[in-house]
Amino acid sequence: MAISLATSATAVPALDLDFARSSFSSLAGDWVFLDNAGGSQTLTAVADRVRDYLLASNVQLGATYEPSRRAAALVAAGVAAAADLLGVTSGEVILGGSSTQLLQNLARSIGEDLQPGDEVVVTDCDHESNVTPWLRLAEKGAVVRWWRTDLSALALVPEQLDPLLSPRTRWVCFPHVSNLFGTIHPVAEMVARIHAAGARAIVDGVAFAPHRQVEAAAWGADAYVASVYKIFGPHIGALYVRREWLEGLANVNHDYIERSQIPYKLQPGQANYELAASLPAIIEYLDEIGRRAGGEGESPDLRAAAFAAIAEHEAMLAERLLAFLRDRRGVRILGVPDGDPGKRVATVSFAVAGRNASEIPAALDARSIGIRYGDFHSRRLVQALGLSERQGVVRISMAHYNTVEEIDRTIEALADALG
Repeated sequence: MAISLATSATAVPALDLDFARSSFSSLAGDWVFLDNAGGSQTLTAVADRVRDYLLASNVQLGATYEPSRRAAALVAAGVAAAADLLGVTSGEVILGGSSTQLLQNLARSIGEDLQPGDEVVVTDCDHESNVTPWLRLAEKGAVVRWWRTDLSALALVPEQLDPLLSPRTRWVCFPHVSNLFGTIHPVAEMVARIHAAGARAIVDGVAFAPHRQVEAAAWGADAYVASVYKIFGPHIGALYVRREWLEGLANVNHDYIERSQIPYKLQPGQANYELAASLPAIIEYLDEIGRRAGGEGESPDLRAAAFAAIAEHEAMLAERLLAFLRDRRGVRILGVPDGDPGKRVATVSFAVAGRNASEIPAALDARSIGIRYGDFHSRRLVQALGLSERQGVVRISMAHYNTVEEIDRTIEALADALG
């Protein structure tokens, strides 16, 4: 069930913030965590399940004895939870150490069947995880084409993709959200254009998934990746591959593994059992957030209510910060300049005229406020923006558990740091 977001960034959010914050033990201290795009805080319930698995179910899967069967059921429940997070079925999900590793495994598999002259489109707007694996296909004869960021719009423009597509285009790889700008790209529209050209869409959803409900199958994506450690979970990645494509992909695991062995053929060394077993705690948390926000019905509807509340709260925080930055002389906001939740997530990057990016976070460290600077593995985009010599951008990335008081504390510190 889709729940529309309020159009005003100042609307009162339905998020139960006290419950949200109480669910993260790490938030009990003095630090303000505003580097969430690099990795969110972890739910206490997730950590509890990791511990419980290791102490009560730490056996190999696939045996006939009862503890092994119980452990297998816990891991299977984790895969199902990852599928729920991506809006797909569990038979289409591969778990791995990170999104980077999963995309490299996918590219390696694709490379086994690649024909010289096959074309792949990549962007300079993406995290390098969704660029380098596809560039390496050129070693097997692929032709790489670049979908460049429109520097006036500070986004990928769908119409600018069309000239890059040809009868030889096989794959188009792009980000749902830029991890620098926080701008939301129209993924369904982009996928439709890609499919109309006879190609497949490989979407980096890492910067989107912590902030909005993912519906990868409904959007038509052929592959969609997310980092669960940025969605309040453990350090693990989840990759969706559309079933009809997944079944035909080549094996990158042991030589004797058949193509039919899903997901094992794309999962060398298997998934991490204890981390997988902890993932249902994320779904349970989001469902409870949705229930407290007035949602009703089954888990998907509750999660829709949860993410509507999350988006509304984060938009309020983002607008508060952006309003301050808009009024600062010499500050260049990168991306949508307001907190409109239909256009951006609460990841805000900026540059300051005449200042190196490293100067700003360092000034906030003493006040126990954690933000970051750099290129955040979007180096090509930082270079296109002409910001490499200034050490990239300053990035402040909010999550739903951040508070107005924390943003005001950050604004006060920034005012002193910016002078």
